[in-house]
Amino acid sequence: MRVLLLHNRYRQLGGEERAVGDLVTLLRHRGHDVEVLERSSGGAGRVTAARGLLLGGVDADEVGRVVQRMRADVVHAHNLHPLFGWRALAAARAQGARTIVHLHNFRLFCAIAIGYRDGAPCFRCRGANTRPGLRLRCRGSLGEAAVYAAGLRRQQPHLFEHADRFVIVSDATAARLHGLGLPAGASVVLPNFVPSDALAGASQADRGTYALASGRLVQEKGIDTAIAAARAAGVPLVIAGSGPDEGRLRGLASGGEVRFTGHVPPDALAELRAGAAVVLAPSRWEEPCPYAVLDALGAGIPVLVSDRGGLPELVGEGEALAAGDVDAWSRALGELWNAPALRRERGTQALGRARERFGEDRYYERLMRIYRGA
Repeated sequence: MRVLLLHNRYRQLGGEERAVGDLVTLLRHRGHDVEVLERSSGGAGRVTAARGLLLGGVDADEVGRVVQRMRADVVHAHNLHPLFGWRALAAARAQGARTIVHLHNFRLFCAIAIGYRDGAPCFRCRGANTRPGLRLRCRGSLGEAAVYAAGLRRQQPHLFEHADRFVIVSDATAARLHGLGLPAGASVVLPNFVPSDALAGASQADRGTYALASGRLVQEKGIDTAIAAARAAGVPLVIAGSGPDEGRLRGLASGGEVRFTGHVPPDALAELRAGAAVVLAPSRWEEPCPYAVLDALGAGIPVLVSDRGGLPELVGEGEALAAGDVDAWSRALGELWNAPALRRERGTQALGRARERFGEDRYYERLMRIYRGA
């Protein structure tokens, strides 16, 4: 099968860029002809980005030319805004390709993609009503907020019309998107996967010497809950990542056994994970399918997650904790920390779950059904 991947890279690189990279590697290893066409928000000027969002993308002819040259069967788009837009899908269809749009967040409706503000999930914008994002200036400046409010509203019906399938990474995110206005009949759920070579041979969580929290240091990640719970439980905590909330978090951690590593590359993060007794994901926003949790499962490390978004689906029903309930997090963390044998048992269960539910073979089989169905 010949597959063209489209992706508008974000200014802040994250899990979606990894999803694209992992998908390219998987498809090529399975013998498919794959090309990637990327554009960068960071490299585009504000005028170009605004024009793309308002007009449904820029230079759609480039997409059509690539589809025609490689005779693509499928165009698999990830982030389309602001430089690809719905016109890229229309150009692909005009050349005979089927179109898949992979939704990793709430970008079709939410100007900041995460559906979170003022300390809580926020889904005021829904369907064609994007005025709340303008009124609240979710993009910061009034001008940028206005461009996003108008651009998202204008693009929605055309995206719905020109996408043959929408792929969503968790059931919870699918339910939320359908409630916001995404047509339910054209969507399918496909969680992210853990590459086979990243799966541990066995759990060593009983040997772990600290709890680990990783990711961008922003309020919605709930790292302050991890700090408070670790201090209350007397558990050393390592925080891997950087971001605008770092100063506040360092203040909360002052005097405790908390180590900030800053941003670390993937190999160094894997080493930190291998030495962890437990991984914490206390997010306050409705995270769809974060790699921090998937990677922990694949490493055989028990994971404590909040009850938001797709997180409970990753660890199993009844295993999630209330977001922000420090007492519950402290008790659960203390229970694991004080029982190495229990950590190894939970880690072995996590590894089994990663292999059975989030392995690359299962992902590939489901992806091929989606491609063929489209």
